[in-house]
Amino acid sequence: MALAALAGVSLVLSVMLWQKLSHIQEELARRSLESGTQAVEARTMAQQAQDSTRDAAQRLSGMEARLGEVVLQRQQLEELMQNFSRSRDENLVVDIESALRLAQQQAQLTGSAEPLLAALRTAEQRLRRTTQPRLTPLLQAIAQDTDRAKSAVFTDIPALLIKLDELIRLVDELPVANDAVPAAQPVAAAPRAAPVKTGFIDSTTGAVQDWLSRAWTHSVSAVWQEARQLLRISRIDRPEAALLAPEQAFFLRENTKLKLLNARMALLSRQTEVARADLQAVSQSLLRYFDNNARKSQVATELLQQVQTQLKATELPRLDQTLAALATAGGGR
Repeated sequence: MALAALAGVSLVLSVMLWQKLSHIQEELARRSLESGTQAVEARTMAQQAQDSTRDAAQRLSGMEARLGEVVLQRQQLEELMQNFSRSRDENLVVDIESALRLAQQQAQLTGSAEPLLAALRTAEQRLRRTTQPRLTPLLQAIAQDTDRAKSAVFTDIPALLIKLDELIRLVDELPVANDAVPAAQPVAAAPRAAPVKTGFIDSTTGAVQDWLSRAWTHSVSAVWQEARQLLRISRIDRPEAALLAPEQAFFLRENTKLKLLNARMALLSRQTEVARADLQAVSQSLLRYFDNNARKSQVATELLQQVQTQLKATELPRLDQTLAALATAGGGR
């Protein structure tokens, strides 16, 4: 009886366990079907997301390209606006800088500080009519450069050119150190003795003697003159001047004039060192080859010394402070 009851309970438990397993299998089958459906939907959604991402990336690239074009157009527009919308002060700064640079070129050509001073005065007057505080450092720089330009010392180029022209004219008249001495004056003929009237024979004999005496005197005088031309004794302290051939004196004068012309051209082109070197060469030529005791040689030497003394290595004042202040004002710093 007990065994029958135990078997019945076991049978009931087995039936209940079977039913529970069947329910679990159905639930697993249903969930597996739902998971497969969800996986298909997920793959579909992932594909759609990839397509959407690809489209978004393409759109983003197009938008970046358009944004770059817009930025470039904006920069170009800003540059055009800056070029066409300069303020009055910026135009004033540009005009002053152009005027000062032009004045520097004129000062280089003329060798004078007047163009610089005129340009600085004009710039100062134009700046004082404005009421911009940021241009005050520019006024201070202009004042300092004006004082520097006024204190500069310049060579009087026109006066030096006149003296060089006078030197060039005197070169052809300067005597060379080994020039021949002037020919001696011919010896005066002896006075003719008055014939003595002692007869025809005495008169003829006196005339013959008088003719022979005059012929002999003339012959001796001619021989003496030729001898003096062939032999000349003089003192020349410079051997190179004594060795200078007479026909080379022409080339010596032309070379001296050429050096003076070169010095003149160097002065006009503001090449002070070149002019000084040419003048030094001319001074050495005057001392070496020409007669320094002659009056014209002394005049030429004095003129040359005056030119060398007045020739100064003058450097035009630079407007560095004013140009730096203009660059600062133009840059808006």
